Amino acid sequence: MPGGRLTHRDRQQIALGLADSLPYAEIARRLERPTSTITREVMRNGGPTNYRADLAHRATERRTHRRRTTAPQAAQPAALPHGRDPEAVAEYEEQFTTVMMQSGLSNKMMARVMVCLLTTDSGSLTASELVQRLQVSPASISKAIAFLESQALVRRERDEKRRERYIIDESLWYQSMVASVQALTRQVDISRQGVTVLGPGTPAATRLENVARFLDFVGESLARAAEQAREVLYTTPGPVIGVADQPDHARAQTED
Repeated sequence: MPGGRLTHRDRQQIALGLADSLPYAEIARRLERPTSTITREVMRNGGPTNYRADLAHRATERRTHRRRTTAPQAAQPAALPHGRDPEAVAEYEEQFTTVMMQSGLSNKMMARVMVCLLTTDSGSLTASELVQRLQVSPASISKAIAFLESQALVRRERDEKRRERYIIDESLWYQSMVASVQALTRQVDISRQGVTVLGPGTPAATRLENVARFLDFVGESLARAAEQAREVLYTTPGPVIGVADQPDHARAQTED
């Protein structure tokens, strides 16, 4: 499997793959590279819709030159708590950022801030800590936080040193599900409005009524499931029990 940095030709192949709507895994397979390498390359250089091979190659050369001129001695990755591997954590956060963007956070900086807060043990960071961790300007952090606050995804508090801390609420995912249900309800309402406008019993109205019934059922199910599972967000998970750790009778049932 080839190693080292991506070449200009590699980047051209990535651009062609994106133009053909190939998944990252398929592009990686064709280049014999890890999928994480392709994901990181694309998201670092404009995302799947704005990736350009020439621009990405020049940007990488500039970053490499900047690192060589500003950091003559190779900096060692900062030690992380609990014996975590810095490189593995960085790669995971990059992949997590991609998933968040695909799930609705279209702005990469907002997704990066969210992931940074989610993967911090305390669940909270100051603006200066976010700037240091993400290596971006304070203005970028401020803009991202303003949007996340407007969506009730983060909140701010002042700590004992009177510094503002940005906090991920434990109820974030519950709130997200509630927002999804509300969006589905609006779609149900507008679909049923169309039934009246287009005339009940007509093909178009029948289609809209079926859509409304489907979304109504999904919305009710999602709301019920979110309410029933809400307490899970506030519990401490127990140890994961594998097959080998189960009692003999349970293990026999699993193997059957």
